[in-house]
This record gives sequence, structure tokens and C-alpha cells, in this order.
Amino acid sequence: MPDLCACSFRAEAFINAFKKLNKDDVQIDIVTTMPNRYSSYNIEADKFERVDDNINIHRIYLPNHNSGFLDQSKAFIIYFFKTLKYIKKKDYDLVFATSSRLFTALLGSYISKRKSIKLYLDIRDIFVDTMEEVLKFRIAKLIILPILKSIERYTFSNVSHINLVSKGFKEYFKTKYKSNYTYHTNGIDKIFLNFDFEHSENRDIPVITYAGNIGEGQGLHIIIPEAAKALEGEFQFVIIGAGGAKQRLIDEIDRLKISNIEMIDPVNRDSLLKYYQQTDFLFFHLNKYKAFEKVLPSKLFEYAVTNKAIIGGVSGYAAKFMSKNLSDSILFEPGDVASFVKQIRAFVMPDLARDDFIQKYSRENIMKTMVREIHVDYLV
Repeated sequence: MPDLCACSFRAEAFINAFKKLNKDDVQIDIVTTMPNRYSSYNIEADKFERVDDNINIHRIYLPNHNSGFLDQSKAFIIYFFKTLKYIKKKDYDLVFATSSRLFTALLGSYISKRKSIKLYLDIRDIFVDTMEEVLKFRIAKLIILPILKSIERYTFSNVSHINLVSKGFKEYFKTKYKSNYTYHTNGIDKIFLNFDFEHSENRDIPVITYAGNIGEGQGLHIIIPEAAKALEGEFQFVIIGAGGAKQRLIDEIDRLKISNIEMIDPVNRDSLLKYYQQTDFLFFHLNKYKAFEKVLPSKLFEYAVTNKAIIGGVSGYAAKFMSKNLSDSILFEPGDVASFVKQIRAFVMPDLARDDFIQKYSRENIMKTMVREIHVDYLV
């Protein structure tokens, strides 16, 4: 699945782990979409692909969108009904869905109930929790939130198994929905493990790089422009990606007349590795929402393997995770420009050796465990 997102990377690792089981009696149908995450990044993929003898990938065409809420809603509706059409006459034993924005989980739940089969949900975010804070207008909350809560109740009723990628989600789900629970986190992909991230370039100004989605959830527009302005002449910023809040970030950069930020459209993973190689610091940030205090960003694992210094603007569970596992990082509260600027000016680069972390959070190892559990508990 060639799109650029945590979902596709996780799903790819999931399928690769199943392939390594060498269980010919397991047939897998993957129903996904053509690459469509960013309008500025387009690559070709086959509508149908057969992997080995027991894995089929069916990709559904969706209209281009600019990551807006209405655009994405329209795209999901098309995906929903085309998926139902594709699987209508097929028989399955288990539905597996990995979901951050609830609706892929909803689709999995609907198929499970319609075909009376088991359902395994891999949950990467709490959508309703997030929307309670993202929705700005009271009338929108009064109309939309009850609908979303109803959808959530339907989705998580009678689920065979729920995996949560963050233990920060545990209290929210276990107090509401009875199921079998596991906590298999995101992890580090092999492509990062096999790359040399050392760079020999001598430069006077260190580089800080962010790569990923530029949305309301990341809140780059509330931290990067002011921090970069304060650090002009001291640090260079490279921002790689696209998303619904990218224009807000660009507007702030223009308003403050900032000269030390380079904006780059999304790139493929091979190019991304080279950008990581040429940087000195890797940056990530979550907006100042209480809902985000429960999450554990997938980007954190990707950054850790580079043995570059990590700058994290997070709170809650992610901050605790970083303090425990990546204590060699710069950590500050979301939106706290002063703390970020003060810490990076005083930062002394430590000897960054994260071998234990890399071994523990290898995506291959995590998915191997997860897939074995699924095979033993739900497919044998």
C-alpha cells in the first residue's frame, strides 16, 4: 500500500508478518484505496495486485482532496460503499481494521455484523475525544458529537478484540467497551534500520527537520513560526509534508517574514531517509488539546532510530513515554515557544545510542507477536 501515512506503513508490516507465518490456509483480501492522502503527492498503483498465492490487494479510486473535513467525508463514503460491493459475495472468518478516525473501524464493524464474523480492531486514535476539542462552534458540537458518539457505540459493540497503539487510550476504552485488549504500539520499520543516518557535512547552522502531516492536530502553526523567528541566524528549519493546516503555517511564516524555514512537499520514503541523514534535530509536535494527552505518535519511533536529537512538543502519555525511553531528547509543553527556544540553545548533544529502544520497538517484532495472536486466537 504505497500511500504516505502511519496506516499504510502499519498495514504493510502486518501483511509481511502474516507472510512469514507461512500459513497457506490463510487467505487475505486487503481492500484499500489508491494513493490519495495528499493532492501534492501522486504515484501510480495497480487497481488489483496479487501478493504470493494467498494475499489479494484491491484498491479503490477516490477523488483528489485537500485534507478538509468535507473532502475526506466524501472520500470515505465512496470507499465505504465500494468496499461493500467488493466483498458482497465473499466469505470471511475475520475482519481486521486499523483506524485512527473511527470510520474505517465503523466499516469493519458493519462488515463483521453483516456477515456474522469476528472483528479485530487496531485503534490508533480516539476520534470522538479529538472532535470534542476540534469542533469550535457550539452548534456544530450539538449536532455532530451525538452522531459521532452513536457511531462509536455501534462500532465498538461486540468486537472480538481491540488493540490500542497507546496505553494512554486504556481508560477511555476499557471503561466503555468490553472486549479482549492488547497494546501493540507503533514501531520502527526495517527500511530505517538498514540505513546509515550519519552525515559528514560541516555547517555553522544546525538543521531542525519536521516530516509528516501538517494538520490541526500537529499544530505546527502555533509553534514553528515564532520559534524559527526567535532562532533566526542560529538554526535552520526544514518542514516536509502537506495537510489541512499547511496554509495557516505558510501565512504565519509570511506574516512574520521568516527567512530560516524551508517548506518541502511530501516525498517518498527513500528521499525522506536522505533528509533525515542531513539533519541535526528531528521535530514533532501535537496541538494543545487534552485528547492528545492520550496519544503516542508513530513519528516518535521513526525518529528514534536515526540517533538524531529529538525535539518533542507533547504532554500526557507521550511525554511520560519520552522521559522514560528517550531521556536524551528535548521535551516541552505544546505551544510553549519560550521553553523550546531556551532548551535548544542550551542543548549539548549527548552520545545517542538507542540500541535497546530499537530492539524493543522493531515493527517487525511487534507485528510478529500481533499476527501470531490473531492466528492462534481467531483463525485456527
